[in-house]
Amino acid sequence: MAAGAIPTELGTKPVRQLIRQYAVPGIIAMTASSLYNMVDSIYIGHIPDEGAMAISGLAVTFPLMNISTALGTLVGVGAATMISILLGQKDYRKANKVLANEVTLNILIGILFTTVMLIWMNPILRFFGASEATLPHARAYMTIIAIGNIVTHLYFGLNSVIRSSGNPKIAMSLTLFTVISNAILDPVFIFVFGMGIRGAAIATVLCQCMALAYTMWFFLDKKKFLHLEGRDIMRVDWRIARESLSIGMGPFLMNLASCIVVLFINRQLKFYGGDISIGAYGIINRISFLFVMIVMGFNQGMQPIAGYNFGAKQYPRVLEVYKRTMMWATVICIAGFIISEVFPGAAVSLFVDKSTGDSTALHSLATHGLRLLNCAFPIIGFQMVTTNLFQCLGMVKQSIFLSLSRQLLFLLPLVYLLPGIMESTDGVWLSFPISDTIASIVTGMMAVKLIRNLKSIPQHHE
Repeated sequence: MAAGAIPTELGTKPVRQLIRQYAVPGIIAMTASSLYNMVDSIYIGHIPDEGAMAISGLAVTFPLMNISTALGTLVGVGAATMISILLGQKDYRKANKVLANEVTLNILIGILFTTVMLIWMNPILRFFGASEATLPHARAYMTIIAIGNIVTHLYFGLNSVIRSSGNPKIAMSLTLFTVISNAILDPVFIFVFGMGIRGAAIATVLCQCMALAYTMWFFLDKKKFLHLEGRDIMRVDWRIARESLSIGMGPFLMNLASCIVVLFINRQLKFYGGDISIGAYGIINRISFLFVMIVMGFNQGMQPIAGYNFGAKQYPRVLEVYKRTMMWATVICIAGFIISEVFPGAAVSLFVDKSTGDSTALHSLATHGLRLLNCAFPIIGFQMVTTNLFQCLGMVKQSIFLSLSRQLLFLLPLVYLLPGIMESTDGVWLSFPISDTIASIVTGMMAVKLIRNLKSIPQHHE
């Protein structure tokens, strides 16, 4: 589609076809991203004699990865949104300046993050739950990730720009490339070269370097309407930066909230269950995240359809895409629920064998925790899709409230209180379904009000 063209099919084509057309690339990209994160965990969990402690060490780094992601979205989401709007306005000069600004800001933030991590690595990891047993593994992994942090920020940020500039297939192909190459290089560095968890980190950064090399080549082509101008790189336009960062503030706060929650989870798990419990949560998180990312793919497909029809005042189509997306999201979450409740041992076995005492304990605890944590999983899809609907319709405050309330108002107090009441890690696992149930009730109340409002507003007739 040419820059500035109006996607009229969004208002005329059957909604069922539009969901399939727009959601499939998002689902593929989101699933690939989830698998990208899972690959490291799967291989690390099978490192001979140290898999259990290594995967627990990896789980300790999750809050730091969330902080890195939060900083990346702070820059990337705003830049991608601004560029998409400017391309629609055919203001290519300013779009190129925003692109260069994103590169510069990602480099500066990446340098700051790397510097802080390398100087205060040990105290930071201990703060996030590392013990003497897991600290060496967490440090070995995070040191490499921190060194490659600039590459990570640039790659993911520019990949979003590629997608928003009308090249979703290229963005998806790059994501698939990193997943496949990481799956190939991980066992080579971990087992063949005998580098253990450090090898997993090297493979991850190396794959991102290769993807970034192509991405930079893509944007350095001056024949493209969107490209990098050498004179604009390493020169921050603070007016553009402020506008970009303000747009990315919502996703940044959501990721930061996730970091705070995971910090409390790790601390409670360490106190009531030790290092193995943190490793169990790492496995449970990876399994659950796969289904969450598929739902996010459906949300990506829903966004342009709902937004366009809301703007065109075709509210029945808005409600139809919401209903159909919610239906598919619920189906995905029910599948995740069945795996968690019926086949939890098989799912956990992907990440850890039972050849040693620690591995057997990790397998048992992760299996038990997966059943408890995901016992309310079928309602997650409704909650995620409804939150996304508010964002699609420009109701950002409601969307941020629903996202943050689930984590900070409901989950965080429960994670703090329940383990002490139950005097076991079961309190941590059960905090999730209880908070999801409360959040879904609040979400449902807001959804009913929104649906009534949409039905009461006269729709536009061509």
